[in-house]
Amino acid sequence: MRVVIAEDNPLLRDGIRLLLNDHDIEVTAAVDNAADLLTAVASHAPDAAVVDVRMPPTHTDEGIRAAVRIRALGVPVLVFSQWVETGYARQLLAEHPTGVGYLLKDRIVRTGDFLDALRRVTEGGTALDPEVVRQLIAVRPKDPGLERLSAREHEILGLLAEGRSNIAISEQLHLAARSVEKHVTAIFTKLDLPQARTDHRRVLAVLRYLENR
Repeated sequence: MRVVIAEDNPLLRDGIRLLLNDHDIEVTAAVDNAADLLTAVASHAPDAAVVDVRMPPTHTDEGIRAAVRIRALGVPVLVFSQWVETGYARQLLAEHPTGVGYLLKDRIVRTGDFLDALRRVTEGGTALDPEVVRQLIAVRPKDPGLERLSAREHEILGLLAEGRSNIAISEQLHLAARSVEKHVTAIFTKLDLPQARTDHRRVLAVLRYLENR
């Protein structure tokens, strides 16, 4: 098996390389940033890439973005991070549900777990840390429509969920009735609820709100 490693911590990077070499796995390149990782994959055509989620320069999502690009090229990817990044895990799995793995860094020191995960990923399987699975199940995906609402719109939607009328909302928030109507219309628009003659949109909006509480 031939792999490339991307990890900006030199001690961890060297430790992974030595571990893999001890188990007859060739490390064709060991780099510390996403740009060099992409170059190494293109140059060496490895069987898999082992990638830290966070790397320079911002230490946010450089690694995971590179991992998604690498997997799109057909190269299996095993990513790891210090903490569970459910958003990143969902992104990687949504686009490429096979040939991917996500481990917490402390799992790497457990040689058997790490090597087993790497082999499964290389063979086209999926390897997820048990804690990643637990949090993926526990965390509901966010409603993109609700994410678009402003703080005021969230407040008004909450009052709609309580069964308040527009007039009652205007009185409670000390807003003009016309202003409340505009906010409610904006809520319907951002939630992609089509115009209707009945109050059906209010019910649908409230249901979306309650489902994501």
